[in-house]
Amino acid sequence: MLVEIGGTVGDIESLPFLEAIRQMAVEIGREHTLFMHLTLVPYMAAAGEVKTKPTQHSVKELLSIGIQPDILICRSDRAVPANERAKIALFCNVPEKAVISLKDVDSIYKIPGLLKSQGLDDYICKRFSLTCPEANLAEWEQVIYEEANPAGEVTIGMVGKYIELPDAYKSVIEALKHGGLKNRVTVNIKLIDSQDVETRGVEILKDLDAILIPGGFGYRGVEGKIATARYARENNIPYLGICLGMQVALIEFARNVAGMENANSTEFVPDCKYPVVALITEWRDEDGNVEVRSEKSDLGGTMRLGAQQCQLSDDSLVRQLYGEPTITERHRHRYEVNNMLLKTD
Repeated sequence: MLVEIGGTVGDIESLPFLEAIRQMAVEIGREHTLFMHLTLVPYMAAAGEVKTKPTQHSVKELLSIGIQPDILICRSDRAVPANERAKIALFCNVPEKAVISLKDVDSIYKIPGLLKSQGLDDYICKRFSLTCPEANLAEWEQVIYEEANPAGEVTIGMVGKYIELPDAYKSVIEALKHGGLKNRVTVNIKLIDSQDVETRGVEILKDLDAILIPGGFGYRGVEGKIATARYARENNIPYLGICLGMQVALIEFARNVAGMENANSTEFVPDCKYPVVALITEWRDEDGNVEVRSEKSDLGGTMRLGAQQCQLSDDSLVRQLYGEPTITERHRHRYEVNNMLLKTD
């Protein structure tokens, strides 16, 4: 079991959790428990040296509630000198080799190698009496090399309405970066407010190699997303729509290609003429029975959750990518393509 507790030692918010891991260590035995403490070792430019007092006082706070750290990970903007690590070990009551210097790096992917070079993995294995072969980080090092030596670069426009807080799209941003690593290209992500598309026009979408619209809720900024989807289609720009991003692409196509004027989603316009995206109303249970639900039902009851089977068209790109006619993917949405408007044979 791996338990991570955030915050700062001494804050009242973290006390119940610190007490919980203290008791857990007593119950399962200290020989089966390891406490690793992440501390700050700031560099004082005026003095020209790092200061260990914040780490010493942090450990003192932990000791006051009954927790003795086994390993100290010391964050700093530079490598912590050996003599300072020895001082920390002496005053914090830990072995010197258990004091690990974790300096700032230009890529988080360099951190595992930095920790391994100081013997952290070996120390943990010995602490638990584990016999483990030495970790081979050759593939990991190749990733670092490819990140530092890209073969090209692309600019991806991410159009949303929460861009003032980029962490709202953290998982999507990281996925794009991982895709760039895999293909040896630097991914430059341009965050674009969908409301700016409405007010300033699609000119702000120029010079993009691809466009991504992630999920979202509410009508604000939706018309800007629809305009973005149209711009991508008409200019043959690769487009990925996730959740609402896919729905606005469908709405755009219905309006401008299928001739369904003012097509929309019932999430935004409940009584629209062409509700191409609508609330899920029919559900089929594992026994094949159909259950009808409405917008008055419990919200959780109208959401499609969990794994769902998908039948992929033989001539589709997604079929080529998956290599299978039937796949299973996890769902979490309340609106989808309106089955009542689908053409049936």
